[in-house]
Amino acid sequence: MTEMQVRQKIVGVMQGWVGRKEANGTHKEIIDIYNAHRPLARGYKVKYTDAWCATTVSAAAIVAGMTDIIPTECGCGAMIELFKRLGCWQENDAYRPLPGDFIFYDWQDSGAGDNLGAPEHVGMVEKVSGNTITVIEGNYSDSVKRRTIKVNGRYIRGYGVPKYGSKAGQESDAVAAVDKLAKLGVINSPEYWKQTVKSGRVKYLDALLVKAAAKITRAGQRSSTPENGIGALVSAGVIDTPDYWLEHYRDDPNLGDLLCALGGAVK
Repeated sequence: MTEMQVRQKIVGVMQGWVGRKEANGTHKEIIDIYNAHRPLARGYKVKYTDAWCATTVSAAAIVAGMTDIIPTECGCGAMIELFKRLGCWQENDAYRPLPGDFIFYDWQDSGAGDNLGAPEHVGMVEKVSGNTITVIEGNYSDSVKRRTIKVNGRYIRGYGVPKYGSKAGQESDAVAAVDKLAKLGVINSPEYWKQTVKSGRVKYLDALLVKAAAKITRAGQRSSTPENGIGALVSAGVIDTPDYWLEHYRDDPNLGDLLCALGGAVK
């Protein structure tokens, strides 16, 4: 997987949410994803009536399995501080963003000099064409929708620029994880899972296998059900989006068995 493919993976999550809104309650699933993540930033559970722009981009990071390179937060100012700690904050006026970058706004920007004000809103860059940035934002007019803004335009406070390059090559990492798990006796059909990773038909399987292989040192007694396997993987810190896996483990006929095997082997 190239860096651009990694970027498109998280952008794809945001694209899938376009049209969700407060009016019909479809924004609630985004907030639920955020609230189910552990550790929950500052221990604060976001309410359905709260502003949810930072919550949306954080939830996208959670679903995409990228919370190791993207800080989760429900507040724009706090998220910027976390990006700074990671060395991933960019406010050079000459910066031209890339898909997957986090764009922060200050609506009090006068347009004169450097904008150093407090941020009130955040979205994710979908694409840049010529001098125009297309952004997908949560809580934009109480919905998930697109905005266009000029490169170095007024109101841009700066960018969170995750180190997506560190995730490039994760497909090969997942293949290596399969080999390790097969050698330990946890996985009995390594070629099947290698092909499944490469096909991309099970979303986030690569991240699951890499994280599981980092924790597992020997085979164990299988979990009795996929649900129990997911619970064990959550406790071990391998899975931080249990609701997603509980909903989607039937997407592949063998995924439930894999979750049982992995769950029984984590310590």
